[in-house]
Amino acid sequence: MRALVVYESMHGNTQVIAANIADGLRSTHEVTLVPVAEATRGLITDADLVVVGGPTHTHGMSHGIRDWLEDVTGGHGITAAAFDSRFNVIPAFAGPASHGITRLLRRHGFRVLAAPESFLIGQRHTLLDGEASRARQWGTALGTAASRIYAPAGT
Repeated sequence: MRALVVYESMHGNTQVIAANIADGLRSTHEVTLVPVAEATRGLITDADLVVVGGPTHTHGMSHGIRDWLEDVTGGHGITAAAFDSRFNVIPAFAGPASHGITRLLRRHGFRVLAAPESFLIGQRHTLLDGEASRARQWGTALGTAASRIYAPAGT
């Protein structure tokens, strides 16, 4: 099975999160990890699972992720999940990007596998302790859930 992890990163934190999600997925999937600018239609159609994430920017998605998702057509039932990185504040004040990413994935025909996930950044623009490990665990859980969907009957 193949997974595609697409990310946009402004300060490097979302890239670290994406790399850890990809590491977690590797227990069940062959993984391609790419920045949003390199996420081609061919990579999407070759994937069984697409995981998309970016930083929460001005209470929502960054422009790169939004523009890319607006251009993505026909998820055709491909399984997907969304994540974001955001400051460690009450979600209502941060407007997690992953919620908007999830809506756009559904609008374009992707089958969302899991609730959107946020990974937290501290006041010094660095990931909080444990967030990279949590991202890896989330990736492992996504991979396991996706494997169950695609497992042949009786296995």
